[in-house]
Amino acid sequence: MGKSTGFMEYNREEARERDPHSRLQDWGEYTAPFSDETLSRQGARCMDCGTPFCHTGIEINGTASGCPINNLIPEWNDLVYKGKWKEALERLMMTNNFPEFTGRICPAPCEGACTLAINEPAVAIKNIERAIIDKGFENGWIQPRIPKQRTGKKIAVIGSGPAGLSAADQLNQTGHSVKVYERDDRPGGLLVYGIPNMKLEKDLVERRIDLLREEGIEFVTNTEVGKDVTEAELRSEHDAVILCTGAQNHRDLNIEGSEVEGVQYAMDYLTAAQKHLFGEEDENYVDVEGKDVIVIGGGDTGADCVATALRQKCRSIVQFGKHPELPQARPSDNMWPEPPNVYTLDYAYKEAKEVYGDDPRAYSVHTKKMVADEQGHLKELHTIQLEKVQKEDGSYEHHEVPGTEQVWPAQHVFVAIGFVGPEQPVLEHFDVKTTKRSRVAAVYGDYSTNVDGVFAAGDARRGQSLIVWAINEGRGVARQVDYHLMGSTVLPA
Repeated sequence: MGKSTGFMEYNREEARERDPHSRLQDWGEYTAPFSDETLSRQGARCMDCGTPFCHTGIEINGTASGCPINNLIPEWNDLVYKGKWKEALERLMMTNNFPEFTGRICPAPCEGACTLAINEPAVAIKNIERAIIDKGFENGWIQPRIPKQRTGKKIAVIGSGPAGLSAADQLNQTGHSVKVYERDDRPGGLLVYGIPNMKLEKDLVERRIDLLREEGIEFVTNTEVGKDVTEAELRSEHDAVILCTGAQNHRDLNIEGSEVEGVQYAMDYLTAAQKHLFGEEDENYVDVEGKDVIVIGGGDTGADCVATALRQKCRSIVQFGKHPELPQARPSDNMWPEPPNVYTLDYAYKEAKEVYGDDPRAYSVHTKKMVADEQGHLKELHTIQLEKVQKEDGSYEHHEVPGTEQVWPAQHVFVAIGFVGPEQPVLEHFDVKTTKRSRVAAVYGDYSTNVDGVFAAGDARRGQSLIVWAINEGRGVARQVDYHLMGSTVLPA
């Protein structure tokens, strides 16, 4: 695959990014595409390794290694190198329903498992994937695939995030009639309201939704299951129901003062900001212009809050993380093909560094309390540094370091410390069993719940995870539902 000596002749090239100062003036996508010549060189770096790990899709120590949807990466790398773009698109669409999303927002576990990444920068797989699908749309190769005949079977999908959309897409292509229910006013779930425009422009989501509509999928928005439509109605009108409600039950901060005005969940902030861009009103909307902002939580959602606050022209921004700063190179306990746990500057941190001169992240920080002013609005945070200590059994715990107390001015805090599972009302409405972690009790690969004809997939089943795992589960549950309804299935495993 690729050029036999390509990995020795060509260096990895990173995607071009718009200048941080200019892109902070708008909400447009921050990356720019490669040229065809650059993409050919990057495809040439795919080294024809004996056993490609990039598409294995396994979990190591709880994190993905390789592509969970088993993309045929070496094949389309080779085709791009040779300039065979349409053939590359055909290979890509065999395994991935929505490459225009994953090529932009997936953290690319495939690159961490690239054989070249053992001692060199990985092949630019994610950027090649994005280029293939973008060229497919630009050249009109992506056309509605309308099933030639219908089976007469009807399926309801609850939730229109990537798991629900991929399940709907697969089932529709087999000839079943699929109706997707979404409580928000637009389909797309977190693709619309949880991922900022800078990473995924919403016209790309709308383009895909429009295509799915043309192919026969019906979307029912502004409809909350249990209120606007009942479980009994859904089950009486459909032959199967799939729960893809996501995992948006916020983890609470549970510290003194966390209830004061000015403290908000990160996802509420991001959702309201996106609705504001749509020209819609939302009671959670805040504009942090001229304010001191702190984000608690060191993940991608926190980084998106940083980028959003910067575009609103905050006065200062800091992101607290519980863990120490990551090393520049792989540590000995983080061996390939695990994703590399190394220091990087995400797009938001590059922007903050450009504005304020430094990485906005503060490491090993524990927030002790929040203090309000006389009007009840947040004015400051009190913190202490943490030390990560390894115990005799090999696990780690965090100890407070005396004398490291600090007071931080802040008028707005966004809490981005993750989720504890799916929201429960819909699950309770369907009377499905849940696990100790409040997730739907359905075995991976089978996806059946304790209620006959009701299935579950995506974050509602596995917990908060990557978009590629959501697509993986959407495709998997579609296969199981098809088998349940028809007694056999042609959908891929």
